[in-house]
Amino acid sequence: MLADKNENNTCMTILVVDDSKMIRVTTKKILLKAGYDVVLATDGFDALSKIVEYRPGLIILDIMMPDIDGYETCTLIKQHREFRNIPIIMLSGKNSRFDRSRSKLAGFNQCLTKPFNEHGLISAINNITAVN
Repeated sequence: MLADKNENNTCMTILVVDDSKMIRVTTKKILLKAGYDVVLATDGFDALSKIVEYRPGLIILDIMMPDIDGYETCTLIKQHREFRNIPIIMLSGKNSRFDRSRSKLAGFNQCLTKPFNEHGLISAINNITAVN
């Protein structure tokens, strides 16, 4: 499936935030193949600066990261009036009821459990972009 286009007929930019280089590179390959523009960040602080710089249309955010975790990063994004409407997909190795509830409280729009595959990632993106 090809990437969604915005009103200017350009591809949506997706910010991928994960402290694992392997996850970042794999996710980037999948998204580029699907036609998205991709920006990578290694942690929450890096993500916050790249949101301001690149204005992504969607964020894929890992939960377990050093310094500032995904829950805190998501909460900070959702509290900012300029960025609160950016859809965020939680990326986590955890999938308990507690983790899903905590992700909703933080403001995540959807959860994707690791390990994920190409179809699961693109489906998650399509589900969010169809709603927003």
